[in-house]
Amino acid sequence: METKRKNFYTKSYPYPRRGEIHLVNFDPTIGSEIKKTRPAVIIQNDVSNEHSQVTIVAAITSQINLPLYPNEILIKSPEGGLEKDSATLLNQIRSIDRKRLIKKMGAVSPATLEKIENALKISLGMVKF
Repeated sequence: METKRKNFYTKSYPYPRRGEIHLVNFDPTIGSEIKKTRPAVIIQNDVSNEHSQVTIVAAITSQINLPLYPNEILIKSPEGGLEKDSATLLNQIRSIDRKRLIKKMGAVSPATLEKIENALKISLGMVKF
């Protein structure tokens, strides 16, 4: 089922950027995959984002269970346009068509993006923790 959305990209804003938070339609899903429409942070690099209709995102949830796991990063509201304190789930990364992006909410700070990158490395087994 194809998601039909108005394309919000323009000449001055032609593609999503790494570190931005977008509202994403994750449905349909199977099993334990993250579901429904929710925020997600763009983690794919900007060169790939510029030239591809697919991007890589990490889902965000406002259902926080403390303490967070090493592959989860807290984003405090209102950073990134989030209404509630939320956690980025680096065990729920997904390649998606850009048509799943509903709207840009904001962007994380460079410090938060660095934490997300480190948690992503942990999730992918690229560093020991």
